[in-house]
Amino acid sequence: MKFTEEHEWLRVEGDVVVVGITEHAAEQLGDVVFVELPDTETEVTKDDEVVVIESVKAASDILAPIDGEIVEVNEALVDDPGKVNEDPLGDAWFFKMKAADLSQLDDMMDEAAYKAFIG
Repeated sequence: MKFTEEHEWLRVEGDVVVVGITEHAAEQLGDVVFVELPDTETEVTKDDEVVVIESVKAASDILAPIDGEIVEVNEALVDDPGKVNEDPLGDAWFFKMKAADLSQLDDMMDEAAYKAFIG
C-alpha cells in the first residue's frame, strides 16, 4: 500500500488502484454520517476533489491521489457511511480508478514512512 500526506491509502490491484482513507483520518473525522461519491467514468486529475465526507465534526474532501478514470465506487458507503469508521483500510474503500500513469505512486509514502509522518 501507498499513502499520501492527505491521509489516503492506495492499493494496486492489477491495473486498478483502490483508494480509501487511513485509520488516522477516520479517527480525526469522528463519526462519519454522509458520503458523496463520484460518478463512474469520470476522468480526474491529481488533487481534484472527488469525494465529500461529512462527519459530526466537519466536512472534508477526498482528493484524487493520481490522474485517471473512476471505474467503480463503493455504494455501500452511501447507505452506511459509518463503515468508514469501522473498517477504513478494508471494506470502506471509496473508489477504484484506472491510473493514467502508475509511476505517480512512486513518490508516495510506504507504511513505515506514513507512520513516521503521523507520529
